[in-house]
Amino acid sequence: MITAETINSILHFNGDGLPVVSLYARIPPGASRRELRTRVSSLLDEIRPLAKDGTIERERRISVRGDIARIKDALGEERWRPGAVAIFTCSGRGLYEEVTLPLPVRDRVMVDATPFARPMLAVLDEYDRSCVAVIDKTSARLWELYQDEMRELGQVKDPVLRKPNYAAGAEDRARNKADELSKRHYRHVAGLLDELLQSGGYDVLIIGGHGYQAKEFVQQLPHELRARVAGTFSVDPGTAPLAEIRGSAGAIAVHYERERERQLVSDVLEKVAAGGLATLGLRMGLWAGTVGAIQTLLVLDGATAPGVVCDQSGWLALSGEVCPLCGNATRRTPDVIDELAQVTIDEGGTIHHVDADTQLRDYLVGAELRFPLPQRPDATS
Repeated sequence: MITAETINSILHFNGDGLPVVSLYARIPPGASRRELRTRVSSLLDEIRPLAKDGTIERERRISVRGDIARIKDALGEERWRPGAVAIFTCSGRGLYEEVTLPLPVRDRVMVDATPFARPMLAVLDEYDRSCVAVIDKTSARLWELYQDEMRELGQVKDPVLRKPNYAAGAEDRARNKADELSKRHYRHVAGLLDELLQSGGYDVLIIGGHGYQAKEFVQQLPHELRARVAGTFSVDPGTAPLAEIRGSAGAIAVHYERERERQLVSDVLEKVAAGGLATLGLRMGLWAGTVGAIQTLLVLDGATAPGVVCDQSGWLALSGEVCPLCGNATRRTPDVIDELAQVTIDEGGTIHHVDADTQLRDYLVGAELRFPLPQRPDATS
């Protein structure tokens, strides 16, 4: 499972003078290990000279040499799922992290003072990380839910009122004491959830428990946490199996994501209608990608389209044998939408694949822009 701790450790890694190797490799469905080894070996060939360059400090050369060896070993050991793999390594400082990505990214390798994490973050930003809290008046269990996988984060058990005295005149005091202990417990759990949020542990909250207790707990959350609640579900905290909790929480997470997709599409439609910084359709979307204007790219899930690319100027279009920007021959590609996605990542934009039923089905792609698009040059499409 890709944990928040893993991502944070990569982002905050300091090689203390030693270089970090960041390698990204696509894993197409059905790809053979031999084909993957060939592509990764070709990437490693790009950095082998650094391990031999006598002008580079010996410790740095040895570290890069170790990085290359570790990645080669991983190629013989691992069977990664379709999508992509990101590897970050600095052997001289003990760093080696593999992150399997659910979507493809461009093959590349970089050596720098810090991990090159932008392509990884662009893919992972598509998926919300949920914290699932199942709570009653004295206990709570917390899980991290991410890409259909659950990982337990911990349990909380707070004091409970034992054998309350229901003698005459004491019943109200016992009830007040029990209420105070419950509120203290809720504050304790809320404090833990706030700490997790501040450390980047999740994006949204999903609360489970007996119906009235889950809602009561949500009402007592501070505003920042309450705004993160994606939904609540009814469950018996003491007897519910993990599969039931996961199923209920997963359904809420999917519904929340679909609603977010609808809102993203709605925002783009409104901006286009108002003449704002947004565009719809492949023709202008490809032009926006060509000039690096895309802030957020929306792609209809599963959509593909053939097109052309100019590897010199970065021109993207649906057709045309000659690039109108530089006059060089274009390269045909079976999926120009994928090329657009990779350009968006390279330029620091974000991508969302939209599975919800929205008007995006009529356009295939839409985008929020960083700046107004310049005039598009004459071209076939």
